[in-house]
Amino acid sequence: MPLERPCINSNVPHSARIWNYWLGGKDYYEIDRQVGDQIAEANPAILDIARAQRAFLVRAVTCLVREAGVRQFLDVGTGLPTADNTHEVAQRLAPESRIVYVDHDPVVLVHAEALLTSSPEGATDYVDADLREPEAILEQAARTLDFTRPIGLILLGITAHVTDDSAYDIVGRLVAALPSGSHLVLCDDTEVFDPEKMREMIEQWNEASDNPRVNRGPEQLARFFDGLDLLEPGLVPVSRWRPARTGAEAPADVDDFGGVAIKP
Repeated sequence: MPLERPCINSNVPHSARIWNYWLGGKDYYEIDRQVGDQIAEANPAILDIARAQRAFLVRAVTCLVREAGVRQFLDVGTGLPTADNTHEVAQRLAPESRIVYVDHDPVVLVHAEALLTSSPEGATDYVDADLREPEAILEQAARTLDFTRPIGLILLGITAHVTDDSAYDIVGRLVAALPSGSHLVLCDDTEVFDPEKMREMIEQWNEASDNPRVNRGPEQLARFFDGLDLLEPGLVPVSRWRPARTGAEAPADVDDFGGVAIKP
């Protein structure tokens, strides 16, 4: 059954479309390009962050499929479809993988059909819900995922949109519903390497966007992994989480820290 298409205001910038623009996608409007360019002009590193975060997703999902045998993923705050979406990465390696995407942005809902393609052996689904509604997410995800078997919970760049400490409770409620052997993949922006530009970026984002954000330090991000066992190399800039060994030069640091942890 086709998803209902909401009305979209092309005169108001949306975070999902701005991010899509930074990643080189085509699903954005002129207002998104303008705001994206303003932010990137003030902080050119945001382009590196966007690309490094997407590459981190690919490496993390690959690790969970190949090394941990995970065959189910719950991707919350997925954003607009681009290259190497979670189901594409997982099902290339294990066609029977099952993926549920979650987002509440009306722009993402319009393009959700692109996320619902699947290998015949596997399955994909889309849940229209906000991160702040963990019980609703879990209830609807259970239509596709088996919560008695390990699940990879993916939260990339999404916890920053919950700007107070309730973010920890929300993530904790999602993790609590997962069985032993499940994994949390999480990353978000920091102010470690260039705090002035990262703060300016947040200010510009919050002035222009309808979905405010906050930067958190590595110590604050580490709290999301409380009670879990972080895989090596721990919580690090996403560019340094198990980078591809294509040369001797170490990857550049980015102001976005992430990690992958297993639930005992």
